[in-house]
Amino acid sequence: MANKKFYVVWKGHKEGVFTDWKTCKQAILNYPQAQYKSFLTKEEAIKAFDGVYADYVGKKSSKPKLSEAELQKIGEPNLYSIAVDAASSGNPGKMEYRGVDTQTHKQLFHQGPFEQGTNNIGEFLALVHGLAYLKNANSDRLLYTDSKIAMGWVRKKKCKTKLALNAKNKKVFDLVARAENWLRTNSYKTIVVKWETKAWGEIPADFGRK
Repeated sequence: MANKKFYVVWKGHKEGVFTDWKTCKQAILNYPQAQYKSFLTKEEAIKAFDGVYADYVGKKSSKPKLSEAELQKIGEPNLYSIAVDAASSGNPGKMEYRGVDTQTHKQLFHQGPFEQGTNNIGEFLALVHGLAYLKNANSDRLLYTDSKIAMGWVRKKKCKTKLALNAKNKKVFDLVARAENWLRTNSYKTIVVKWETKAWGEIPADFGRK
C-alpha cells in the first residue's frame, strides 16, 4: 500500500490541507499559478500551511537522505538559473510542464495540461523549452532538471518514448517533433545541470504531486 500523503494548497480555488490528491486537484485545477505541495505527515502539512509556499518548494527536506559530508560536497544550488519540471496524472495521462526562476519561483513558462502524455515526455519538452527560452533571452543562466532521462534524450536530440501516437496525443507528438527539430537546428551554450533532490529537496518547478 502506498504511503498516505497530505496536500497543502496555499493558492487555489480553495486553500487548506487536504488528505487526498483528487480533492487537491479540484482545488487547483485551472487556477493561474496555483501554489501547492505534498507532505508525508499531517503535522508537516499543517506547519507548512501556516507558512508560505516559497519556504517549502525547492527547500531541503527536514530529513536529509545524505550525510553532512555528502551535503557539503554537493553544495548549494546556483540560484542564477531556471528550473524545469513536468507532471503526469497517470502513465499515460494528463501531462503538463513548466519552467520557473530558481530563486524567486516565478513561473516563466507553462504548457498543458495535454490530454495524454507521460512524465518523461513532459520532462524532455520542459528541458528543450528551457533551452530555447534562455537562448532567446540571450541568458547565461544555468538550467536545472531532475530528470536524467530527459538529459539523455536531449543529448541524443531524440525523444525515446515508447508511447504510441494516437488521436488523443497528437498534439503532444507535434510538440515532440518541434522540440527534436529545434535541437537539430540550433546550438546553445546553456549548461544543463541535474537538480540534487536528495540534498536540496524537490526542484522549484515541482508540481507537488509526488
